[in-house]
Amino acid sequence: MTRSVRRTRRMLQLAGAGAAALISLSACSSSSGDSPAGGSGASGQASGKLSGSVTVFAAASLKESFTTLGKEFEKQHPGTEVSFNFGGSDTLAASITSGAPADVFAAASPKTMAIVTDKKDAVGAPATFVRNRLEIATLPGNPGKVTSLKDLTRSGLKVVLCDRTVPCGAAAQKALDAGGLELTPVSYEQDVRSALTKVELKEADAAVVYRTDVKAAGDKVEGVEFPESAEAVNDYPIALLKSAGNAPAAKAFIALVRSAEGRRVLGEAGFLQP
Repeated sequence: MTRSVRRTRRMLQLAGAGAAALISLSACSSSSGDSPAGGSGASGQASGKLSGSVTVFAAASLKESFTTLGKEFEKQHPGTEVSFNFGGSDTLAASITSGAPADVFAAASPKTMAIVTDKKDAVGAPATFVRNRLEIATLPGNPGKVTSLKDLTRSGLKVVLCDRTVPCGAAAQKALDAGGLELTPVSYEQDVRSALTKVELKEADAAVVYRTDVKAAGDKVEGVEFPESAEAVNDYPIALLKSAGNAPAAKAFIALVRSAEGRRVLGEAGFLQP
């Protein structure tokens, strides 16, 4: 083979290698500078950053605990905001099935959660995250000398109960049935906080509420335990809602509630582990 032919072939090989390098470089550049949707999606997954608001509908008895966990969530995820709607679980469930915008629902009983799941407004199966037990709330110093559930049936004693459609009211009725007792309260309240407030304002001598509410009230009331409460312990389920506008953040909030930190906060409030 002549020297000129060898020189020509060598030049062609070098030219081919250069072209391949340019193609490879171009491909890399194209991959790192993908379309805006692909680029931002990859970045979001890599960073795992959450943002936006999360709306939580929760039983009134969860107010202190969830408010604390909401602040912790915002601290862990800057750029997020957790807003709450606390109330009677049955009222909240009815609002959700009527189309009220919410991301998470935490109910005070499986029965009220079923109002939502039966309408297929929840994603997946709800998870029980805590339990709660009833206690009698009396005026400070217990001037009515209430020492048992039976004492609430005494004439002249003004007693308040939650409405029977509300989990705390259903539980109170179950406890009364367990003790073979009948009680006519001066009023039925739509959520446990309203019942407790009647005692705090001295508009009632006693109310059957949750032990967590007695603890949250501090020295405004005095708590009296009663054995029949063991027959009426409520499970609290939590679920992601199908209408959630911010599902990633909603899932993260549920995860916090069920985490060791969540169990600690709820346990300090007096809730029982499931």
